[in-house]
Amino acid sequence: MRRLTPAGREVVRLRVVAALESGAVRTYRQAAEVFGVSERSVGTWWRAYRAGGREALAVRRSRRPGPEELISAEERGVLFRAMADYSPGELLIGGPLWTRVAVRELVRMVTGVVMTERGVGKWLRRHGFAPQRPARRAYQQQEDKVRAWLEEEYPAIAARARAEKAVVAWADQCGLRSDAVPPGRSWAPKGRTPVVRVTGRRLRINVLSAIASRGALWFTVFTGRFTAKVFTAFLDRLARQAGRKVHVIADRHPVHRSRAVTAWLAENSERIELHLMPGYSPELNPDELLNADIKRHVHASRARSADDLAGETRRFLWRRQRQPRIVRGYFHARHVRYTTM
Repeated sequence: MRRLTPAGREVVRLRVVAALESGAVRTYRQAAEVFGVSERSVGTWWRAYRAGGREALAVRRSRRPGPEELISAEERGVLFRAMADYSPGELLIGGPLWTRVAVRELVRMVTGVVMTERGVGKWLRRHGFAPQRPARRAYQQQEDKVRAWLEEEYPAIAARARAEKAVVAWADQCGLRSDAVPPGRSWAPKGRTPVVRVTGRRLRINVLSAIASRGALWFTVFTGRFTAKVFTAFLDRLARQAGRKVHVIADRHPVHRSRAVTAWLAENSERIELHLMPGYSPELNPDELLNADIKRHVHASRARSADDLAGETRRFLWRRQRQPRIVRGYFHARHVRYTTM
């Protein structure tokens, strides 16, 4: 019996009692011999069954005696607030991330409780924590301007666009380089790093794109520098293809704020309006998700020339233009969900 699992022991008890109740065995001794258990145990199980029924034979799973947790609820509150408000580096106990080692040191400093790394992981999971890839935020970002954008500026732009029956398009630019590390991982035997054959030349192209929440996608691929001329030509084509007024939302790139762009916008105010987002806030722009999609699926390191790379990028973007459901999906990511409200 000791070698059986708790569930297996419960099954044996139930079989012994069932045999006694049906008359298959008549005495405790017979039951003990048939099932390979002690006569005393048979008697104990039978009396328990007669007194409490089947539930009396169930396995009792009780926790070991002792305090539920050495860390009190008040101390947990202090620890979790410290993890939310500060990085380990700011508390002089580690780098920028709350690893198990950093949390263990914080627990020791605050409560005096010493835990193992594994114990820290179990303790954090018990209280609703999970290891996650952190999002990047620039320390130059100004929270008051982000809040004003979310609560006042963008709702006003969206309301104007609805009143004018105009399109709201989110624009951004990105570059693809052949010497970038290929995304993802590759399985290989331990100790044998996989090798990916890439071009030894340094190639680069640029992509300027704009997307709308209903799934529209506009883009241009070019090999030169991003200039005011490139941007205004893109805006002109965007307005023609949209067929109505467009409110373009973009970051605060110097080209977007240049005199040439400002003059062109003044001449075309009936067709295009440009709205600049708060600085250092790329996570608020859904077009950044298109940029990530491009870099994930266009393998720049395999291109043999800039023209090859530009052609592969255009083919990918043409495919996305025929997949509006995927473009609409960019707007449902957590940080940009406000754009659809």
